[in-house]
Amino acid sequence: MLAGVNVALGVTGSIAAVKVVELAHELRRRGASVRAVTTSSSRSIVHPWAVEFATENPVVTEITGQVEHVELCGRDGWADVFLVAPATANTVGKIAAAIDDTPVTTCATTALGAGVPVVIAPAMHEPMYDHPGVLDAIDRVESWGVEFVDPRVEEGKAKIATEDAIALDVARAASPDLFEGANVVVTSGATSEPIDPVRVLTNRASGKTGRAVARACYALGADVTLVHDGEDAPYADVVQVETAAEMTEETLDRVEGGAADALVSAAAISDYTVESADEKIRSGQDLTLDLTPTPKLIDAVREASDLPVVGFKAETTTDDEAMVREARETLRRADLSFVVANDASVMGDDETRTLFVRENSIREYRGTKSELGWQVAEELADEL
Repeated sequence: MLAGVNVALGVTGSIAAVKVVELAHELRRRGASVRAVTTSSSRSIVHPWAVEFATENPVVTEITGQVEHVELCGRDGWADVFLVAPATANTVGKIAAAIDDTPVTTCATTALGAGVPVVIAPAMHEPMYDHPGVLDAIDRVESWGVEFVDPRVEEGKAKIATEDAIALDVARAASPDLFEGANVVVTSGATSEPIDPVRVLTNRASGKTGRAVARACYALGADVTLVHDGEDAPYADVVQVETAAEMTEETLDRVEGGAADALVSAAAISDYTVESADEKIRSGQDLTLDLTPTPKLIDAVREASDLPVVGFKAETTTDDEAMVREARETLRRADLSFVVANDASVMGDDETRTLFVRENSIREYRGTKSELGWQVAEELADEL
């Protein structure tokens, strides 16, 4: 996600500075090189030696005759992105007013003047975050193209966002804007068909691939809608569903409303549903369930719209020819852009092997589902 990206990390005097060591490690785990810049207040909370250990680079603690701010964040500087994490209310206000009295604010002004992308992850007490002047400062800085990573408002505090959310917004700032704000709807994970108030019919899909696609589309500039039976996500407008019918209805709402520019149908939608009992079915008895086929989501979408659709096809066969044959049947039936075919045995795993199937080409992919998400997103961006 961040391979080859140079991140200048500005650290200010929030108590959330204690998380900087782990944040630096997380950025580096994702491929980034990191160099840190600190304020005097932050150095009362986390020692520069700890930050140097985490980044494996010397830490800028003052601006000297070596003009560190220009070397890092100037037009020909080292940094691809300037990340301020954590950012206090004081620092946000100073950035908005172009006040340069710390190494961090001086780097911010330099980066903004040089066109270097800036990402800010605020952290402060909730009343400070709600101060009209702070909100005005955030609005002003956002109007300059600066990306703010929304804090987690809990226990009366606007806590710094998770390392994952920050890293993803850094990737969005550093990546080419391939989607240019196009809205991509992604379906992900399993659906569940209730048998009674306690039991459901479902499958083994984890949703890892669908979430990876959604994250990659966001990082490459898309506005993402994620339709799944899962948690909220900072990179997407999440629509919670449970059943195949709910997933189809919610997806169609976005397609028919014209808000969607593309659909990635990565969910493992239930092929069958059953009439649910109102009360728990007692155990210990023979039971027969009448299964009814569910409508195919991609067919319903194709009837409603001609937008680009990417399909996924899971098979239990290990025969590539059979997988390609089934994928092309789906490709032609629903007029899809391409189909990602895979062996169903990888459900729940972090690694996968897939075939990108088009009418006249087949391409194999082996690797992580996270990287697969990037490849799907890049190919979809080409379609758009």
